[in-house]
Amino acid sequence: MKITKIIIGILVVTSSLISCKNNDKANGYGNFEAVEITVSAENNGKLNQFSVEEGQTITKGEIVGVIDTIPLALKKQQLMVSKNIISSKSSGVLSQINVLKAQLKTAKISQNRIQNLLKENAGTQQQLDAINGQIDVIHQQISSVEIQNAPVINELKSIDVQISQLEDQLQKSLITNPIDGTVLMKYAEPNEITSFGKPLYKIADVSTMQLKVYISEKQLASIKIGQKVTVKIDSNKDLKNYEGTISWISSEAEFTPKIIQTKEERVNLVYAVKVDVQNDGSLKIGMPAEMWLSE
Repeated sequence: MKITKIIIGILVVTSSLISCKNNDKANGYGNFEAVEITVSAENNGKLNQFSVEEGQTITKGEIVGVIDTIPLALKKQQLMVSKNIISSKSSGVLSQINVLKAQLKTAKISQNRIQNLLKENAGTQQQLDAINGQIDVIHQQISSVEIQNAPVINELKSIDVQISQLEDQLQKSLITNPIDGTVLMKYAEPNEITSFGKPLYKIADVSTMQLKVYISEKQLASIKIGQKVTVKIDSNKDLKNYEGTISWISSEAEFTPKIIQTKEERVNLVYAVKVDVQNDGSLKIGMPAEMWLSE
């Protein structure tokens, strides 16, 4: 009888230990990610200034470099001189139009006066015909001058477009940081010759990290977007806990990634899940972590 009680006690303890062990398993495993942006040159030339270092924190809109702008500035200055020369030619033509428009205004006043006199039988049709003919002549003269001035106007518009393009290139010669973040990689140095599209540095916002884990179809029903979970990482003594929020759940199943070690697990279909975690400075890109669902 005593032996039977001992055996039952051992079975209860063993069962309890097995149960605890089964409950002591994370619901998902994965690695931390962050949105990485590669900033590239938008112009050609020499990097006169480039103040970026790996690990440096940069704010959005901060100017971190300048590509040589002297050739562009000289070309803009040349276009401005050409515009002034052409404008001086056009000013003479415009003055003629202004004179003709003044004559047209006076003729229309006379036309209105003669029409009133004609209504009162104090004027003649001949006078009205004469003033109408004069107005037609002035209109033709204005049209003729405008036609002569059209090429000049088009040339001025073309120069304005070229100046706008240069101003855009001058603006793009300033290397402006696109987001608040930390510099991950640096690809260029000051005084180097760069070209359009050449990578200069890579930056990421690591203030909020994303843990990407994979869960089974059975677990899918127990999670939803916005749900709070616990994220754990390895530390010196024990696991360190963070609060996380599920921000994305894949709508399609996929085979477990090859980073999962066992062959049996790699052939299973799983769903990818992303968890947002506020970074206290300890979380790094690629770091492994565990996701635990709240009971």
